[in-house]
Amino acid sequence: MNNPIPKIRIADFVAGAREARGLVVVIDVFRAFSVACHAHARGASRIIPVASVDEARALRESIPGSLLIGERHARPLPGFDAGNSPTEVERLDLQGRTLIHTTHAGTQGLTGAQQADEVITGALVNAAAIVRYIRLRRPALVTLVRMGHEARERAEEDDLCAELLQQRLAGEDPDVTSVRDRLRSAAGAAKFFDPAATWAPERDFELCTQVDHFDFVLQLQTASTVPFLKAIPVLPEILQ
Repeated sequence: MNNPIPKIRIADFVAGAREARGLVVVIDVFRAFSVACHAHARGASRIIPVASVDEARALRESIPGSLLIGERHARPLPGFDAGNSPTEVERLDLQGRTLIHTTHAGTQGLTGAQQADEVITGALVNAAAIVRYIRLRRPALVTLVRMGHEARERAEEDDLCAELLQQRLAGEDPDVTSVRDRLRSAAGAAKFFDPAATWAPERDFELCTQVDHFDFVLQLQTASTVPFLKAIPVLPEILQ
């Protein structure tokens, strides 16, 4: 299959998401969109990203059986079923459940990308599937939005994910075997190795750095009354 290389733009934070055009990939490796992928893989029927904590709580009241997950300043929120942690998500019964997800960075980018033709999440755990999906969609423009630390500072993990996607879309085959070692010393990873940071277990680091672990993308369904993330399988053989 002939796959022309799309024009790629890089943007940052909520302002970048608001200005993003084309097929937009909102990247949050530590931890929002790694969490979302793990939650879907564990059976969540849909994930609703929201910007505010109050909106998240109100939605839970209107959706029977839904669960609240999320954070502010990386810490779990009072009354929520889990923080923004894939390790905590592993402990929940998610089969067929709706998750309502709010975070300091990632979900702010999703809700802010109003000018996009299409929005998907970005993480290392499904990086290969993201590239396959973009090649299938063949957009003229791809905008990679790096949400960074609290949507205000660049983060090495999001920069690395954007770099990996950009290289692969250009037809390169970068070595990903060193990704985990590279990120172990990243500022954003320090919390995972701090015994006092009980809200960021070390296993989160392992789960967020499983490069190419999932063969699906999470696409934001904006036609719904309540926009939600839908998983779209993109298996390797689909481009053969």
